[in-house]
Amino acid sequence: MTDVTIFHLEMLQPTQLQAKTDTKGLTVTKALVPQYEFNRFLYQFVGSAWEWTDKLGWTDKQWQQYSEDSQLHLYVAYFDGSPAGYFELQQQENNNVEIMYFGLGVRFIGKGMGGYLLSQAIEQAWLLDNTERVSVHTCSLDHPIALKNYQARGFSLFKTEIEA
Repeated sequence: MTDVTIFHLEMLQPTQLQAKTDTKGLTVTKALVPQYEFNRFLYQFVGSAWEWTDKLGWTDKQWQQYSEDSQLHLYVAYFDGSPAGYFELQQQENNNVEIMYFGLGVRFIGKGMGGYLLSQAIEQAWLLDNTERVSVHTCSLDHPIALKNYQARGFSLFKTEIEA
């Protein structure tokens, strides 16, 4: 088994955001009605290409508890009426907002949409009450330019870990 490198990133001021403003045809909408089945669908829709496995064994009850938490905010990106990607923001202690999950479905990768979607995630994170820090982590299993996208949007790397 290959070692996995985990990259921890943060943004401490909203002015650090270097936003991409070209929508590339995406419409981003906040999901106002919690539906754990939808969160699970999006997790699998985006994560299957990147070996996301941490929630695959979850029960319906675990998905429901996670998805209905008032501190979790789900945003969905649509292209021509079809889900294209999503992000989840979780308000945490110490006024941190973590981008828990972020990504595009395989059919939408490579079309220049990732920079805009990430910009939307960061903007929405800063708009949540009392946000003082926005954080995210990615790893070497993710898309080859994921780390570059995070850094190009203004995130700073503050910790790197190797998981065997």
